[in-house]
Amino acid sequence: MTEPNAVSRDGLHRVDAPAGPVIGKVRDGVVRALGIPYARAERFAPPRPEPEFAEPFHATRPAPAAPQLSSQVVSGAIEGISVGRHDEHCQRLSVTFPADRDPDERLPVMVWIHGGSYVTGAGDLEIFDPTRLVTEQRVIVVALTYRLGVLGYLRIGDTAPANLGLLDQIEALRWVRANIAAFGGDPDLVTLFGQSAGGDAVAHLMISRGAEGLFRRAVVQSAPLGLLSGRARMSEAMSEAVGTPAPGTPAAALVALETEAVRVARRFGLRSAMPFGTQYGHAPLPPETLRDRAWRAAAPGIDVLIGATSEETGLFADFLPPVRRLSGLPLVGAALRRLLVRATTDLIYTVPARRFARRHRRAGGRAIRYTLTWRPRGSPFGAAHIVDVPLLLGTRRSWENARLVGRTGWAELDRRGRAVRRLWADFARTGTVSAEAAAAASGSLTVHRSSTDRAAFPGRIRA
Repeated sequence: MTEPNAVSRDGLHRVDAPAGPVIGKVRDGVVRALGIPYARAERFAPPRPEPEFAEPFHATRPAPAAPQLSSQVVSGAIEGISVGRHDEHCQRLSVTFPADRDPDERLPVMVWIHGGSYVTGAGDLEIFDPTRLVTEQRVIVVALTYRLGVLGYLRIGDTAPANLGLLDQIEALRWVRANIAAFGGDPDLVTLFGQSAGGDAVAHLMISRGAEGLFRRAVVQSAPLGLLSGRARMSEAMSEAVGTPAPGTPAAALVALETEAVRVARRFGLRSAMPFGTQYGHAPLPPETLRDRAWRAAAPGIDVLIGATSEETGLFADFLPPVRRLSGLPLVGAALRRLLVRATTDLIYTVPARRFARRHRRAGGRAIRYTLTWRPRGSPFGAAHIVDVPLLLGTRRSWENARLVGRTGWAELDRRGRAVRRLWADFARTGTVSAEAAAAASGSLTVHRSSTDRAAFPGRIRA
């Protein structure tokens, strides 16, 4: 393989990027370049850019996940999920692009930031496979893997600064800015999209020092924005519970400390539903008192698509003993469960998303809000947290038999997904949602029209 950006007989594809030669693998109409290092960092240290590759980097193996514990909730909804190998040096990204890309094409770039409450997940899980999105919509998808939990999101005195995972993400976006044109992407047409903690990360990248100008659009999916305020005391208590780790402590032992940190966080009430996360007043974020001002300042330069599912907390309800007891009450149990799910979904997700969109528009930005209403047949969770992900990403093998989607067959799942993938990609291309795209997705989600931002909705859309 001597020519740059060419496919060899063994199904490999070389890209000569500023970071150095990258060799990916051709499969199902796309090239997947997996596990590319974008930065390196010592434990509890900010990331540094990865040096240019001296030799071609064979990007044929998925990125390692950050060291982590398993999630009972996610494992209960998506059976058989595995993050694969763990590595403390997990600052990797993967690039997926159409295999038949013309050398002169410049495609929209969609950067995926995975969720998992800032303690679980990885960019290259099979449930996040972007092949369908790339082939159908002719976009490039970049998936990020970054530090989590104690190693990425807990300030420990003078030992560990806060927000290391967020700093990893900024370094990854700088890599994208510098290198994505070599893969056929347009560096001036970058859209971030993330779900749950990934959506929260996208919202905070909008106000992160050092991320200015690195992306043009943001899709904030199911971000628990109602949990963001007044978290400093909880974070301090978690730090005290963890203590100062001795140098050389194995990563697995550090991750095990998260259990005690979570236990301590519970006395802080609802905020403890996502105890790890971004911390205000620590680089690269402004103080909490200046947070809204920072979002208003960022609004004119970033288009936003933001929303939630209609029953977000339905995913978590059955894992909480008090809710299980209420749900089991004769006659009234099911109704009480529905009321509790609706109230907590509104409090944590829906109302904060509506306020975020309203503030963004009033500050001169373009914001579109949606509600995903699809309730998979036979799912015990309803239109719950994560149910948007199989409509956007993943393979048939990873989703068809998951409890999250109930008895939904692959044909229906893919049909609904095509409409949602089109809507997301159209937004990435234009920053708008057409009436046609919204209508096609209407069986799965509702796009809410704003009278203050009609430019975001060409044509007529029913609210």
